[in-house]
Amino acid sequence: MPIIKSAIKRMKQTIKRRERNVAVKKDMKNASKSFAAKPTAASASKVQSELDKAVKKGLIKKNTAARRKAAVARTAKAAGVKPATTKKTTTAKPAAKKAPAAAKKPTAKKTTAAKAPAAKKPAAKKPAAKKTTK
Repeated sequence: MPIIKSAIKRMKQTIKRRERNVAVKKDMKNASKSFAAKPTAASASKVQSELDKAVKKGLIKKNTAARRKAAVARTAKAAGVKPATTKKTTTAKPAAKKAPAAAKKPTAKKTTAAKAPAAKKPAAKKPAAKKTTK
């Protein structure tokens, strides 16, 4: 058992991280086992999702996940499972009702002459860097 404060804190952090990592790994393994038992589009999608989560959290490397996802895809293809089609459901906000044009206040038009575009100023030059001599 550590005595130093920082070591005690590190121990607590390690315990929390380990529990989190074990939970993510269990989810990944359970999804893989359920897919192996009964290959379906939903279970294949679940396995790939869990693998992506594990990569995001740093438990497995990106290439490892890619290899495992490829194996899942091969197994699904051999079992005749078609990939699930995902429909993106966008929750579009209803368009705001516009007031009739007659209800708007008439705005006065400005009668200014067309302005010529202002001449651009040249970009300011940076001062030359000073050389240091040793």
